[in-house]
Amino acid sequence: MQNNHPTHDVIIVGGGPAGLSCGLAAMKANLNYLILEKGCITDSIYRFPISMVFFTTRELIEIGNYPLNIVNIKPTREEALRYYAKFVIDNKININTYEPVTHIQKMNDIFQIQTKNPMGENQYYQSKKIIIATGVFDNPRMLDILGEDLAKVSHYFVENHPYVRKNVLIIGGRNSAAEAALELYRAGSHITIVHRGEKFSHLKYWVEPDLLNRISEGSIKAFMNAQVKEIRNHEVIIETSDGTSHTVTNDFVLALTGYQPNSSLLRSLGVQIDRDTQKPQHNPDSFETNIEGVFIAGVITAGNDSSLVFIENGRFHGEKIIPHIKNQLK
Repeated sequence: MQNNHPTHDVIIVGGGPAGLSCGLAAMKANLNYLILEKGCITDSIYRFPISMVFFTTRELIEIGNYPLNIVNIKPTREEALRYYAKFVIDNKININTYEPVTHIQKMNDIFQIQTKNPMGENQYYQSKKIIIATGVFDNPRMLDILGEDLAKVSHYFVENHPYVRKNVLIIGGRNSAAEAALELYRAGSHITIVHRGEKFSHLKYWVEPDLLNRISEGSIKAFMNAQVKEIRNHEVIIETSDGTSHTVTNDFVLALTGYQPNSSLLRSLGVQIDRDTQKPQHNPDSFETNIEGVFIAGVITAGNDSSLVFIENGRFHGEKIIPHIKNQLK
């Protein structure tokens, strides 16, 4: 690879809260660092539903004691985006947005990184250490059923306006599915939920009774212990646990079944990934993987069990990783 830049001490792949925390810690440690982000700042939060309210409180998403000022007890998506943008500006965080990393290789203890800049041109960097903090939100769990590739199917819910007075089927049983169902119901959509479990899982305390009441009164239809077997242009085929098949008239499908880590960069570097859990092999104290000089941060450290790592604890990963890197660089 041709290198266009001086060698960095550390390059961080991913500009979410965990990646930003690593950048702040690297800056405070006087390291020559750079964050490379494929989208905008905190791209995954940007793609959350527009009206989303965080489950957590203000102080639990702050990075490095940088204060978050909000109107109510719990921050909204808009307030979080404004906070992280201001955090980057005020702390002069060195980040390149809209520059996805396409390839990394290690040569003589130096990492060679290739990216695509916003103009589609290849860029090349060198770094002594790498931190992968790529998250999971851009890699939805696929259903692997007939019709999943139809244009009416989406794995993301952004806002309710496109679905007004439409028959919308939501697949999933956690907060994203429950909150989408309630928002769409109140916007005038006709909602059917399909969940493979017998009850909903880990719902926010103010969401669960609201959803159960709407189902009880018949405003929202729910198939529990059920699976979608096929998606067609104007209908969906659902099968319940007793083997009964149901055909439901349908305009749109929101498959809100969760997300999984994209470990392609880690695998290309030789990092060991557990086949069942998708958890990268790493030291829990330093977050260094089995490949020397390759560290991980944020939700990708938890593999498939993304509920174990979120903004509240992932924001501290940088403070743990950077001292190890600085010690190694000495």
